[in-house]
Amino acid sequence: MKAIRILKNGGPEVLTLQDVELPSPGPGQVLVRAAAIGVNFIDTYHRSGLYKLPLPTGLGTEAAGTVEAVGEGVSTFKPGDRVAYCTAAVGAYAEAHLVDAGKLVKLPDSVGFDTAAAGMLKGLTAQYLLKQTFAVQPGQTIVFHSAAGGVGLIAGQWAKHLGATVIGTVGSDDKIALAEANGYDQVLNLNQDDWVAKVREATGGKGVPVVYDSVGKDTWDGSLDCLAPRGMMVSFGNSSGAVPPFSPAILSQKGSLYLTRPTLFAYAAAPDALQAMADDLFAVIASGAVKIAVNQRFALADARKAHEALHSRKTTGATILVP
Repeated sequence: MKAIRILKNGGPEVLTLQDVELPSPGPGQVLVRAAAIGVNFIDTYHRSGLYKLPLPTGLGTEAAGTVEAVGEGVSTFKPGDRVAYCTAAVGAYAEAHLVDAGKLVKLPDSVGFDTAAAGMLKGLTAQYLLKQTFAVQPGQTIVFHSAAGGVGLIAGQWAKHLGATVIGTVGSDDKIALAEANGYDQVLNLNQDDWVAKVREATGGKGVPVVYDSVGKDTWDGSLDCLAPRGMMVSFGNSSGAVPPFSPAILSQKGSLYLTRPTLFAYAAAPDALQAMADDLFAVIASGAVKIAVNQRFALADARKAHEALHSRKTTGATILVP
């Protein structure tokens, strides 16, 4: 079969398409024939060596396709099943991939392979943030940073569907219209607006019950200042850099605040929890309330071009590879 491999760390040029042996599933494993493969920014970190992997290695942890074979002890899947995954071991950039059965979910006919491959990682992140970490309720006003990012575009639609008033932030004015088209009631420019004051103004000075912050260092203080007493700071990323060390006393000083640093892997560790989260995501996609924008498609052989497009910062929505 064909698979993307890297022999050394570096830029997109290190991605090579190779012929490799089609693997056979061992105990607890499932061989998935890929129909569409998700491309995520973490893949570029694995490729460059920022996140170290033993070399040589494949890339990618997200895809959707059909079960081709199952290993000993696998009873939840059978050949022909439509499936998807996003937390598997690396190697999804291939025509087929071995996946532990516990990392795999069943895909309903109502959701296409392209949508599943593009939306699993980002969509499950939005699911646990909005439905579990802090369960958003109708009538609440919330703040979600990076509104025009992959998770932000899904979260804006989903939070609006839940009945919330959604305030988003972006880094430049050219992203405002995109965020507004994806559920955000108000979009603020972090680099131009006094966004904390505007959040306070929008809430009559009360603040919001939750801020979802994937920016990190640059928004940390402001995010805390947006919160109402006993509000929750959900820190789930650090695109601007890690938050500097701080004293927990700051949380009491700003109103007995809560702070959490969640990850998808913790929420989706149990197979039944993973499937339940995926079912929730697939249902809201099938209803039309949340749309996954697959705006870039590349052949598997053109994985290098896909990574070059990511680095150009000109991509919008999701990017997939097609075997």
